[in-house]
Amino acid sequence: MTISLFSGQGSQYPGMGRDIADAVPELDPILDTGSDILGKDLRAVCFDSQPEELSRTINSQPAIMAVSILCLEAARLRGFEPDGVAGHSLGEYAAMYAAEMISLEDAFRLIKARAEAMEKAASAAPGAMAAVMKLSPRQIEEVCAGLKEYAVPVNYNSPAQTVIAGTPEGIAEASEIFSNMKARVVPLKVTGAFHSKLMQPAADIFYETAKTVRFNTPSKKYYSNVTGGELTDFSDMPSLLAKHIVSPVRFVSELESMSAAGADTFVEFGPGKTLTGLVKKTLTGVKALNIENLETLEGADIYE
Repeated sequence: MTISLFSGQGSQYPGMGRDIADAVPELDPILDTGSDILGKDLRAVCFDSQPEELSRTINSQPAIMAVSILCLEAARLRGFEPDGVAGHSLGEYAAMYAAEMISLEDAFRLIKARAEAMEKAASAAPGAMAAVMKLSPRQIEEVCAGLKEYAVPVNYNSPAQTVIAGTPEGIAEASEIFSNMKARVVPLKVTGAFHSKLMQPAADIFYETAKTVRFNTPSKKYYSNVTGGELTDFSDMPSLLAKHIVSPVRFVSELESMSAAGADTFVEFGPGKTLTGLVKKTLTGVKALNIENLETLEGADIYE
């Protein structure tokens, strides 16, 4: 069983997707549609932005999603089709598109609303995030539960890597404790405490847009960050996606669930290869690769 994975925020880099866009003009409608809905030139955002501008939430989220979809559709033109899909945080929106749950237009409408709401919430209540390595998730949960300030685990990325989010004071307090425990702590270059309660205002705003979108039953297996497994109840996607903004990303549980269901090939679409690395750190005996440019597209051993 083959799973398509879709990149999350932080994977962006200037010029991402340019060579595929130039080489496959049949995919122009993806970037054209995004530009129309965003009200800005998405090609310029993806290909020509400076790193600081591209890293802004309102730019990085739609840009990463667009490039992820671009890479997927380029592979589909060569005969690739997955059995299931999953995304990491914002990657869930490309995954919903890939599973035909939402149209391309609605994917961009949703990600525009999400990015704007999250950037606004981060400005109103500045937060911080840090990746913690060499400690178990349980150890991290126990430390966070005893903090004076606010910090919680939000991304369960691999058995040896968990990301925490919270107030700047909470992250500083937790980071000092983890460092004393001989963990490796890496601050993330973000301005918000994503997937924590500090994003609740964003979830509330986003929900109003999500209610206007039509969600279809997916055409393939769809795995959820919120549940940590295959999602089977699609009756209230607006509420689930709003909850997603303030809930942990249970990526390890998702991978284990996919593996238990027979998944043995994982193909990451979009900039970077972070998720490919997380698959390799979490599962054994599986094939994992990424497609982010012409070289990886042409070299991938995934076509019929």
